Amino acid sequence: MFTIDAHLDLSMNAMEWNRDLRQTAHQIRQREQGMTDKPDRAKGTVSLPDLRRGKVGLVVATQIARYVAPDNPLPGWQSPEQAWAQTQGQRTWYEAMAEEGQMTPIRNLDELEDHLVLWSDDEPVDDKPIGYILSLEGADSLTTVDYVQRAYDYGLRAIGPAHYGPGRYAQGTDATGPMGPMGHDLLREMERLNIILDATHLSDDSFRDALDHFNGTVWASHHNCRALVDHNRQFSDDQLRELIARDAVIGGPLDAWMMVPGWVRGTSTPESTNCSLSVMIDHLDHICQLAGNANHIGIGSDLDGAFGKEQCPYDLDTIADLQKIPDLLRQRGYSEADVANVMHGNWLRFLRRAWA
Repeated sequence: MFTIDAHLDLSMNAMEWNRDLRQTAHQIRQREQGMTDKPDRAKGTVSLPDLRRGKVGLVVATQIARYVAPDNPLPGWQSPEQAWAQTQGQRTWYEAMAEEGQMTPIRNLDELEDHLVLWSDDEPVDDKPIGYILSLEGADSLTTVDYVQRAYDYGLRAIGPAHYGPGRYAQGTDATGPMGPMGHDLLREMERLNIILDATHLSDDSFRDALDHFNGTVWASHHNCRALVDHNRQFSDDQLRELIARDAVIGGPLDAWMMVPGWVRGTSTPESTNCSLSVMIDHLDHICQLAGNANHIGIGSDLDGAFGKEQCPYDLDTIADLQKIPDLLRQRGYSEADVANVMHGNWLRFLRRAWA
């Protein structure tokens, strides 16, 4: 089944992890054997061939570079200008993949519909480009709000104002506080340009602030449920209800610590916590119970988002295994129409409305 994944850090993997994503995930693992600089070496799950094999023909692909103040212990760049430069290297990688025919940018409704036609025929997918909608995860790299127009002009279509910790425009995971004046300026510019607001990673205060000040379209590309995993990285039921009321779609991520409670980094394993793809369905189903329908859920896997097989469902070898999800949904009683909506239909409805 044609599948949309609403959150993949492809350029981060290419540029910072130095992975040639034209190779298969297994080939990349082989090349990384013996490397110890990152905990997920030789455990990656994402590549362009594996996306094609899993018929994941459209993705929301990120740029990401965090600014860190002198007292911020998180990894990142010491100035917004450096962070901007990092995102531009990532952008150049996407453009190189597009020039080679590996990927193709999706920036408007016409490009979306043409891409869907390309993937709807019965021709082999081996040579079909992966469509990508460009998103910025954390807005720190936008040196000033004026840079939003520049980014829109090269294809940026969604922005998540925050990532982890305190940000220049909003407060993210494990931080507290509202967005503030710079964040409000960012939201106004996003609304002017019809850029999608990604509510993922916003602190509770910044989430409230963002939705109070933004009248455009909102999604949550990769976010699970606080009722199942009690951490500020997850959305509370009240936040989920508010997103549902805004006709948002919420993508289910496959990072084990966001899927199962009590995950201990470096100690827990997917097997020891019984973290399977079925747990993803638990989170998606919780959102459906709040909504009363299956119109607000999708996939936002976040696979290889600085973790690999050591921290994702044990029954997923590569991203092609997203094709196991339809049967898991059917086993829970979801209709064929609902299954298609989860795999692609809800994201398409959202984009058609946003870009109409």
